[in-house]
Amino acid sequence: MIEIETYPDRESLADAAAEALVDAMNAPGPANLVAAGGSTPLATYRRLSVLDLNWSRVTVTLGDERWVDASAPESNERMIRESLLREYAAAARFLPLKGHGANPDDDAATVEPELRRMVPFSAVLLGMGEDGHVASLFPGNPSPAPDRWCIGVAMSGLAPFVPRITLTPRALLATRSLVLQITGPAKRAIVDQVLAGAGEDLPVAWILRQAATPVRVLWAP
Repeated sequence: MIEIETYPDRESLADAAAEALVDAMNAPGPANLVAAGGSTPLATYRRLSVLDLNWSRVTVTLGDERWVDASAPESNERMIRESLLREYAAAARFLPLKGHGANPDDDAATVEPELRRMVPFSAVLLGMGEDGHVASLFPGNPSPAPDRWCIGVAMSGLAPFVPRITLTPRALLATRSLVLQITGPAKRAIVDQVLAGAGEDLPVAWILRQAATPVRVLWAP
């Protein structure tokens, strides 16, 4: 049974998440990190960037990406480069999800073989929306084909309403360490609901209601 780890404030939450990710990346063998988009993990990334681990052996990629130019304000790649891939962490390799394909499906198909070669991931960091979505897996969308690791999403379920690329549940769960970092009472209520056995139609349930991959849920008000 997953126990929600509660922290008194978001600074403490960021410290705990950064520590969990460093521990996972310091394990023997190739190291990689699947990073979350959004604003919640920004403080976590800033903490990671100044930690003097062996970043040259680390590959960073994303759990999902907006299908926009990497310089656009909505780009998760831009956010990662500005918040994480600096200081010591500038030595890490970055694998973008968005390429130069004609559409998100083309880019997803192009990057999928490289993602497969990276598994098992050292760590996956996920956030969650107040609708229960994770990465760009939104409520109401069909479950991705079980053999896919990365797919295009024609339109997101919330702003910015642009096409996206996302790792599938199969890919997100192919990790030695999965951390779900959430804040606020609304998101806590969703996780509580799913852990109590309801909300099976929410994408976050694909993460929380499985037994193959250990999951830590870190929360602060």
